[in-house]
Amino acid sequence: MTGGRGKFLVCVPFGPGGNGRLITVGRAVLRVSEKLGVDVETYQKREASSIFVYYKDESREKIPVYSDWGKNWSEEEVYHSMRSVIYALSFHPKHLTLQTIRAR
Repeated sequence: MTGGRGKFLVCVPFGPGGNGRLITVGRAVLRVSEKLGVDVETYQKREASSIFVYYKDESREKIPVYSDWGKNWSEEEVYHSMRSVIYALSFHPKHLTLQTIRAR
């Protein structure tokens, strides 16, 4: 992890079906992670029905920040959705390291 700030976990279902969505969602995740200075980790899960993105903080808590279920959103829409969730989390005393998302 970068500087103890946490990281994004991208859960991808097994199989080739979601590769196009992974590119779109992955680019959005990378944009948010660069802004926060955190790492990204991708893993596959058999039971996953869609791409899910979690933020894993220093306490190892996995917080869902995006689900691609039933969506065909553009990279920009995914980015803004994730960014708004992270923005809301940044106000919680436990997640003060996320405050950099508030910078313009």
